[in-house]
Amino acid sequence: MSKIIRTYYPFLILALVFLTSCKSDIVLHDLKGKAKAPWFEPIPYGMTYVKQGTFQLGGSDQLIDQPLTPIRNVSVKSFWMDDTEITNNEYRQFIKWTTDSVAAFLTFKADIDYYKAVDNSDNIIDPPSVDRTKVHEIWKDDKQEIREAILPIYYQGKERINNCNEIDYRKVNYRYAFIDYQKAARRSNSYNYETQSYNGGIINRQDFIVSKEVNVYPDTLVWIRDFTYSYNEPWTIKYFNHEAFKEYPVVGVTWEQANAFCHWRTEHKKKFLATHGILPIHSYRLPTEAEWEYAARGGRLNSKYPWGNYYTTTEKGCYVANFKPKRGNYVADSRYSTKTMKVGSFDPNGYGLFDMAGNVAEWTSTAYDIAGYEMINDLNPEYTYNAKSNDPPAMKRKVVRGGSWKDVAHFIQVSTRDYEYQDTATSFIGFRCIMNAIEDERKSYE
Repeated sequence: MSKIIRTYYPFLILALVFLTSCKSDIVLHDLKGKAKAPWFEPIPYGMTYVKQGTFQLGGSDQLIDQPLTPIRNVSVKSFWMDDTEITNNEYRQFIKWTTDSVAAFLTFKADIDYYKAVDNSDNIIDPPSVDRTKVHEIWKDDKQEIREAILPIYYQGKERINNCNEIDYRKVNYRYAFIDYQKAARRSNSYNYETQSYNGGIINRQDFIVSKEVNVYPDTLVWIRDFTYSYNEPWTIKYFNHEAFKEYPVVGVTWEQANAFCHWRTEHKKKFLATHGILPIHSYRLPTEAEWEYAARGGRLNSKYPWGNYYTTTEKGCYVANFKPKRGNYVADSRYSTKTMKVGSFDPNGYGLFDMAGNVAEWTSTAYDIAGYEMINDLNPEYTYNAKSNDPPAMKRKVVRGGSWKDVAHFIQVSTRDYEYQDTATSFIGFRCIMNAIEDERKSYE
């Protein structure tokens, strides 16, 4: 027996070493037998990692004299989240890119060789053969044919002021398409009514491709429209375009515009990664209601506010968020502002996320239903459609979270729910993006 042990002892040692080694030490091989390095997810710029976990979704932290929100114990997968709300400067990049694309498309339609696409595509967003590094030259080009080609993008006739060429942003639309996987996954969509049987999961992909065309310019008139008998014209004129407000959160953006921004940001990220030979990652998107609340709590699962206690001020009496603390007093929380503030003006929560309470409320992807918590799953919960109806009126209402600069303290609590219609723009709702994480176990995230 001892001879057998001595014979196989080296192999037992090798097997033990292999089984106890770390995953990062194992050499990976592809199908051709060549060694390759492990793949690591690139860290998205401006985003914070939120590790997967379980928490109580709803009003577990509310006081007994306040109306309680139903409570659900749910789990969410790891994700990346913008550490601040999307700013005017970031959203203006989206506007500029789309405006350039429309101008390039107009020259393409005019059959101008310098900017013409080769494959005769009708893609208004990115004519495939246009060199985007040269698109900005369209605006400077003095050639008569080019000047005439892009003329439709400006205001015409009686809408012109002082004979100036001003861009008519009503014509700056972003077109994109995506697959509705929720709809495609329903078994009813693969049912053959002639044979009275399911087609083995066979579906027509074209039935689930959703095409969108979204005007991307924010509604700057919200500063006037939201406040009756109030003088707010200066913010209407300057808030979105002036450099002084470039680090302020963008407002006047509908839910549809926020989704279009997420798609545009995803496509740019994919193209950038492709130029460096990096595999594509998950898409940018709006957070679900559960993901938003989980992130807002910052690891403090029973806190009332993102900063972890039941008060809106520090021990010295300083406010810790931008909201409306007193009736008629919009400057009590900050003597510098009577509206939104620069993103990141207050301390972050436990996950490193800024302004999860106050400043501007934020769109989520979740449809609002007063009984939504009773219908959602306890794993990555989301509610976007009613199983009994494809498009009921309630689905037009989207959950808004976080409260804003004009809201009282109740609305900036982490569990408070509110909603707005998806085609509505206001002066107090913005958004931030998230992205699913691919590698939950990567230690460097933590």
